[in-house]
Amino acid sequence: MSEGLVRAAAPALARGGLAGRLRREWPWLAALAVALIVPWFSFDWTTGRHSGFIVSMLSQMGIMIIFALSYNMQMGQSGLLSFGHAVFLGLGGYMTAHAVNAAKSGTLPIPLELTPLAGGLAGLGFAILFGYFATKQRATAFAMITLGIGELVAAMSLMFPTFFGGEGGVTTNRTYGGGFLGLKFGSQLEVYYLIAVYCFISTVLMFAFTLTPLGRMLNAVRDNPERVEFVGYSTQRVRYLAFIISGFFAGIGGALAAINFEIVNASDSLSAVRSGGYLLFTFLGGATFFFGPMIGAVLLVLASVLLSEVTKAWLLYLGLIFLFMVMYAPGGIASLIMMNVRVAAYRKLHQLWGWYAALAATTAVMLVGLAGLIELIYHLQLEAGTGSKLRYLGLTLDTESAASWLGALAVAVVGAALFEWVRRRFATEWGRVQSEIEEAMTFKEPEAAAPLGGEAAAREASLGAP
Repeated sequence: MSEGLVRAAAPALARGGLAGRLRREWPWLAALAVALIVPWFSFDWTTGRHSGFIVSMLSQMGIMIIFALSYNMQMGQSGLLSFGHAVFLGLGGYMTAHAVNAAKSGTLPIPLELTPLAGGLAGLGFAILFGYFATKQRATAFAMITLGIGELVAAMSLMFPTFFGGEGGVTTNRTYGGGFLGLKFGSQLEVYYLIAVYCFISTVLMFAFTLTPLGRMLNAVRDNPERVEFVGYSTQRVRYLAFIISGFFAGIGGALAAINFEIVNASDSLSAVRSGGYLLFTFLGGATFFFGPMIGAVLLVLASVLLSEVTKAWLLYLGLIFLFMVMYAPGGIASLIMMNVRVAAYRKLHQLWGWYAALAATTAVMLVGLAGLIELIYHLQLEAGTGSKLRYLGLTLDTESAASWLGALAVAVVGAALFEWVRRRFATEWGRVQSEIEEAMTFKEPEAAAPLGGEAAAREASLGAP
């Protein structure tokens, strides 16, 4: 969506008054309402308490949304692949832990509600320092520099135990009170609402950043840095500014994590493994769309909290999911959503429902067989001492029985063959639908062909690649 289109649409949007403003801002209002209400779905009216597990998981989602969006400011918007972004989360967490401890002892008169800003400032300060060197390069060189920075800071965590707390990390206690509303943040629900407020404000600010000239220039630097230099802009300066802003929001995420868990240590906050995990889920969510990393953040928490409770092979499953997405949906989940939004806008989604059902069914069959093989292998390698039998989807499998192995293999092979057969025919049908849409776009105005008005179409475009 061009800047000229935005200026042209502004008067019409302004004339909409309150109703028009509500139509434009309803996604944000809906998100805020969901954030306020969702913890109450876990409320047990018999005991008068919330589920601590659910509220804690929601808190982690809020933290990861902030961090994933800050990471995408580099990868998705600037095209900079960073392997050390977790450094800013960790350093922001450490600074916040020390700030909370100082406030609790009375040496730093600051309420807990403002301590996340200390983490944000720490992230910003270190981003100014590290970004000056890292952003002088791009592509592979930038990735290697950030990897080196991450490993450097992780190694320093053992050299400066006064600040990093050694291997045990730094612990803190958030229940010192003295806040704006007199809250002591002893309950997880109070902490959740603190995280939700920061998550909402940070998300709005980062979205607003994508609409600024600097945010648009980041896309130009990502797509064609030579042309940006040709028209007189410094690509290094643009990358540097994005790096600094990204570090600030990552520091806020780390600060909220320190408040939530009341401990910060290097192994969980600074390692390259952490940065790699954030990269993985940002990619799965969809790095080229603003809301893609938010999907990835939710998946990260669900995978690390729920999937790890279901099976010990959860990391292997994540690897397979990543491989599957790279092969069939390299744009991530967000790209799949936006492609189907486009099809729905031209009233052709009903033509694909049957194919989607067939894809889902064949995928489920393939995954059941593949997961059965994985569980058999893991049980044989790691839990052989507990016996040869294991429960899987209500069935009893036996690692010593050829029927179990052959049955799982047969289901996986048949499911894979059916999936590939359906996928090829779906690809043909998808191409036909896209051709019809292109033809409709050629002979009709998009607003006339689609049920979305010009304002809604503009909003849809603004939620795409920034």
